Amino acid sequence: MASLALTLVRGAISSPFKRPRPDAPLPGVRTARVRVDVERLVAYERLCGFAAERGGGGHAGDGDPLPVTYPHVLAFPQTMRLMAARDFPLPLLGLVHTSVEIVQHRAPRPDEELELTTYAESLAPHRRGTEVTVVTRAGVDGTPVWESRSTYLSRHRRPTDPTSVPAPPAEPLPARADWRLPEDLGRRYAAVSGDRNPIHLHPLTARLFGFPRAIAHGMWTFARCVAEHRRTAGTRTSSLDGALYLAAEFKAPVLLPGVVTYAADGEAFELRGPSGRVHLTATTKAPHPLRLPHR
Repeated sequence: MASLALTLVRGAISSPFKRPRPDAPLPGVRTARVRVDVERLVAYERLCGFAAERGGGGHAGDGDPLPVTYPHVLAFPQTMRLMAARDFPLPLLGLVHTSVEIVQHRAPRPDEELELTTYAESLAPHRRGTEVTVVTRAGVDGTPVWESRSTYLSRHRRPTDPTSVPAPPAEPLPARADWRLPEDLGRRYAAVSGDRNPIHLHPLTARLFGFPRAIAHGMWTFARCVAEHRRTAGTRTSSLDGALYLAAEFKAPVLLPGVVTYAADGEAFELRGPSGRVHLTATTKAPHPLRLPHR
């Protein structure tokens, strides 16, 4: 954690000197081998709602699979080293997670060492700035077991596209549960994930980046919804065998404290605010057949 804090400090120092542009060169691949800290895993499962499926007792043993979202947490330090590097084209401070797509071929177990590979795949213009796609792959003994694609937005002014037409709002999904989110949720998730982006930690630091209050981590909202979808819909989001797919778009920030509504119908689920504003949309339906990648 101390090493990660230094990485974040270095990234913060270099952030003001970076000028995002979609044609900037991308940094090289980062690799690492990691093992699970069971105490942090237990804290993560409790905070995100995965403990409920085990009777509230948290992680049950080394034979149980990891939650499908947890490899993202294990890869977070490596992702931060990539984003904090001098040759990463976007400023680390203020980056906003805008989407995530996960394909799990087989859930790793807590007693397995994961071989992680992380790299920036592409840059693209966005109506609010520049967006980068970061790919992470996890393997066990050389066999791919999990992979993700995340997009992160660096907000800055861009010319308005006069041809851009907003998509019509989708029909809201049936409400299933209301959750009251505490003011310190961002700090609590930062403690179990290592993600200490200042937009999540305190109203004062969030205001520096244009937010009226601290906002919840996108990956907490996603993980909490995944845990609820598994619990109520019987989805196999942590199965040891069989391919799994999850994808989410983070539509709007969740301000802390606040109240949100979890809604779901079949393979789709979402998170809404009291006014009906959609914060997250997600699905477990893969757009194409899932195949195990080559080693």
